[in-house]
Amino acid sequence: MKHHKAIRKFGRDHAGRIALLRSLALGLITSEHIETTEARAKELRPFIESLVTKGRVGDIASRRMIIARLGGVSGEAGAKKIIDEIAPRYTDRPGGYTRIMKLPRRGGDASKMAVIEFV
Repeated sequence: MKHHKAIRKFGRDHAGRIALLRSLALGLITSEHIETTEARAKELRPFIESLVTKGRVGDIASRRMIIARLGGVSGEAGAKKIIDEIAPRYTDRPGGYTRIMKLPRRGGDASKMAVIEFV
């Protein structure tokens, strides 16, 4: 039974879901907006907003936590951009750093599409 299990599995195991979220988050951090499916955008939103909230603190512990969540060498570049560029924009904002805008369905498989971007 799937009672109180709100996580989307995307047909992947745990490691595959983490890799998907990391790559989506890094894409969003580098380009500041990405086009993806609506379900992936909704799953990415809490992941990225927690990273930006940690980035607002800006100390060494939060930098290491962001690098660990993003993983690898590209995670270091992503953490640097979050702490130096993205988080200072939202110092007086209590949350809600991203926006999801729905797009028309994809032509090939009629998946619901969306754009997720920083506000």
